[in-house]
Amino acid sequence: MFKNFLNFSKKIEEVPASEEDVSSVPRGNLGRSITYSMLALALIIAFAYVLKSVLVPVLFSIILASLMFPVCTRLERLGFTRAMASLTSLLLMILVLAGLVYLLVFQSINIGQDASEIVSKIETVLKDAEHWADEKLNLSRTQLITTGKQQLEKAMPKMGAALGLFFGSLGNFLSLGILVPLIIFFLLYYREFFKAFFVRAIGREHQQQVETTFTKIYEAIKNYMGGLLMVMGIVAVLNGVGLMIIGIEHAWFFGILASLLMLLPYIGIAIGSILPALFALATKDSYWYALAVVGWFQLVQILEGNFITPNIVGGKVSLNPLVSILSIFLFSMLFGFAGLILALPMMAILKVIFDAVPQLQPYGFLFSEPGDRFLLTDKQKLKAAKKKALGEQAE
Repeated sequence: MFKNFLNFSKKIEEVPASEEDVSSVPRGNLGRSITYSMLALALIIAFAYVLKSVLVPVLFSIILASLMFPVCTRLERLGFTRAMASLTSLLLMILVLAGLVYLLVFQSINIGQDASEIVSKIETVLKDAEHWADEKLNLSRTQLITTGKQQLEKAMPKMGAALGLFFGSLGNFLSLGILVPLIIFFLLYYREFFKAFFVRAIGREHQQQVETTFTKIYEAIKNYMGGLLMVMGIVAVLNGVGLMIIGIEHAWFFGILASLLMLLPYIGIAIGSILPALFALATKDSYWYALAVVGWFQLVQILEGNFITPNIVGGKVSLNPLVSILSIFLFSMLFGFAGLILALPMMAILKVIFDAVPQLQPYGFLFSEPGDRFLLTDKQKLKAAKKKALGEQAE
């Protein structure tokens, strides 16, 4: 199948580099190439949507297995068998995740012990809002209750659908918790077997290229996820310290929780600021605390997007920002919440694959971050050309 795909891809005309090349390409062949490409893309998307219940755990397993691969190889060098090293690596990962979940649940219980105080404060806030509405908008308590009931009746069908979606997602999450560890174990245990399969499928003459591509895919996942974990740690510290300075209780809980939401690209920190802001609103006497929380988290997001992530992850994983944003929307439409997490790692993997196949290299180029030469204005290009010419004359 892979050989047929490679043979088919050779028939697709390469993108012309100039207008002269465009005129030399028969319009019929170019039209067929575009049609085949669009049909192939549509089939891949349909295939992914139909089999998403299987693809999602497999994709998560590939990412997590790549993270555990160094641990597994280290244990093998210490004398563990392949099976024991794979199982031990898996158990270590489960212990780390279980410890993190335990800490979050334990802190949630501590916050729950202050529930009566929080509820009392919320009641006070609601009374203040009612008084403000009566004074400024001339709305009585009865009008507010009537309006609230009407809005609630309108929202009930949507709430029912949302609850159904939530419980469906919960069921998928539980199935992931069972299926993913199993797949991770076999990916680690049978990794040489799977590599041999791809060599046989593509052709033994391409063995070196297959092994190089596998290495690059592993490096792409490791660099992205490893860099992301480092960024999450830095953001957790910044969040926690900022909340402590502001005077919010359980600062480290909210800081770590918000950093974990960075698994959702671009919007994670903003969403993570909502819970501590509401907590500040419910426990503090002034609304300025909540505003300070939101302001601090926005500052952290600016630092993360412009300084932290570019310096830690940017040099290792170079993806076109526009392609990244579009991929997040596409993956979320295909796979739901899981797609938000999977989008960028999968795009990094696709870029490696596209770069490895000559006929797909233009798409790999599209996925990469544009260099400075593509961002210069005509005036800047002319200035750079003159500077280069003067330098050559001086030599």
